[in-house]
Amino acid sequence: MDLRNIAIIAHVDHGKTTLVDELLKQSGTYRENQQVSERAMDSNDIERERGITILAKCTSVEHDGIRINIVDTPGHADFGGEVERILNMVDGVVLLVDAAEGPMPQTKFVTSKALALGLRPIVVLNKVDKPDAEPDRALNEVFDLFANLGADDDQLDFPHLYASGRSGWADAELDGPRQNLDALFDLIVKHVPAPRQIADAAKPFRMLATTLSADPFIGRILTGRVESGTLKVGETIKALSRKGERVEQFRVTKILAFRGLGQQPIDEAQAGDIVTLAGMTKATVADTLCDLSIDVPLPAQPIDPPTISVTFGINDSPLAGKDGTKVQSRVIRERLMKEAESNVAIKIEDTPGGEAFVVSGRGELQIA
Repeated sequence: MDLRNIAIIAHVDHGKTTLVDELLKQSGTYRENQQVSERAMDSNDIERERGITILAKCTSVEHDGIRINIVDTPGHADFGGEVERILNMVDGVVLLVDAAEGPMPQTKFVTSKALALGLRPIVVLNKVDKPDAEPDRALNEVFDLFANLGADDDQLDFPHLYASGRSGWADAELDGPRQNLDALFDLIVKHVPAPRQIADAAKPFRMLATTLSADPFIGRILTGRVESGTLKVGETIKALSRKGERVEQFRVTKILAFRGLGQQPIDEAQAGDIVTLAGMTKATVADTLCDLSIDVPLPAQPIDPPTISVTFGINDSPLAGKDGTKVQSRVIRERLMKEAESNVAIKIEDTPGGEAFVVSGRGELQIA
């Protein structure tokens, strides 16, 4: 099947997750009468509570027989560790800009990473139906931003669309028919190149682990894009660290592919697709999962060092024990260690005495 891998990037609250909801609806991912929650991509409890995206997530839609893998990225610099690695999985980016606010500081952070990787952006001016929208000014500001970030001529010659994610339409002209998102689907297929990895299908299997999570049923799982070769369930592969040291050898127990909002088990992973593998116990983000014959790891982004540290300890005030159930240091330590397992940008250290823990991260929002 023909493939496209794209990331959607935007400042906080510019309507990125809402637009992905509409893309899913219009591609027929949902049944007509299916009950889905608003902002379906923000599935984490804290994301729902705060109305922001924290974890990068992948979904996939089909348009005219072409599968489009869409990665929804966090907009805050605190979660920049997620963004850089995610952008290595895609071949194009859709930059969403609020037509009233124009490009904002966090847009600059993520866009600079995308331009540095040589990705050619598609600009979508969102919320043009707001009364204070100024799409032409916003478009000029985006061009100036790209120029300031050192974009090359190809990147500066970007296509743009006018859209309203909430109303579910995108058009090349501001006074277009405003019916659906077909213009965006067509532009993605035309402008974003197919993954170059597809040409390497005959080579040995290699994949760079980009995100890590844990599933209560199948254990530790790693997601990434297959760089070359194919992989079947039951095959034995190995994990190499960034330095080329062997981490472990394991049998692949499950391969999951993104289909709509869920993940479905598949028998074989193809070059260029974004898939999730299960079966490993030690391999982590930035490791190369590969055929047993390979000894050279894929180049990986180093994980950004922490910028802020906070000490977590048990409550030792006179009111200790009056409120809450998770009050022992053992319980707090378990919870922190569980978070550190899937959140690679956080470091946790024990203090002498073991009553408190030093938690280091990329910013106060991430620590919170």
